[in-house]
Amino acid sequence: MSSEKNQNPCIIILAAGKGKRMNNPSLAKVMATLDGKPLIEHVLIEANKLLPEKIIIVVGHQKDNVIDYVQSLGFSNISFVEQKEQLGTGHAVNQARSELLNYDGDILILAGDVPLLSSETLINFIENHKKNESDVSVLTALAPNPYGYGRIIRDDEGNFIKIVEEKDASEDEQKENEINSGVFLLKSDLLFDSLQAVSNQNSQGEYYLTDIIEILKRKNVKVYAYAGAEFDELQGVNSPENLKKVEEFYYIGKSKK
Repeated sequence: MSSEKNQNPCIIILAAGKGKRMNNPSLAKVMATLDGKPLIEHVLIEANKLLPEKIIIVVGHQKDNVIDYVQSLGFSNISFVEQKEQLGTGHAVNQARSELLNYDGDILILAGDVPLLSSETLINFIENHKKNESDVSVLTALAPNPYGYGRIIRDDEGNFIKIVEEKDASEDEQKENEINSGVFLLKSDLLFDSLQAVSNQNSQGEYYLTDIIEILKRKNVKVYAYAGAEFDELQGVNSPENLKKVEEFYYIGKSKK
């Protein structure tokens, strides 16, 4: 793959989750349907509008069903890697390393269970990343109720410090209402080098992708949090209740078009 300065990014989509709370063990979480299409299809439609050089989908639970369905959609630039154990988002992203060995451009990381995130928001995010000459950018939103989301922590001057998962957040940190979208943009070498330093010493015993922010900040790279998404479009699907909420937002959005 080429690595010209203005090339479009490669995209990693995380789609390995079991979705235990979806109450359907025979179905991968990203195969739950919204308006007749699996969640992963909604994500892929928007992702492909960015004209990515390549899309790598990280599969796991019910992987064959996910792969078969995605291949049936006819996209030509997609490959798959497997996360055999559910060891966290950092571990999941690291499975894509083998697909990107000769690539040194930007990588955009998306979640396969966040179907409402628009290509317009992602394009603005990418443009902001370039405008700020950021090494690492994180897409964020202000949440009316941030419960359940990782929090964006800033200093008194508003500079981005770190992301704290809710289960690891202090009382003060839980009061913050700027949330992590799970969408990251950074150079390939920064991503995979920093993942080597991620630990699983946290309440979940998992390798959090979010930990790369503090790791990279210690290396004095330029890290930027861009509050450029609407809370509605960042809704993830982890339960039937989540799916109902996403459906409400989806149909409200369709009625406005």
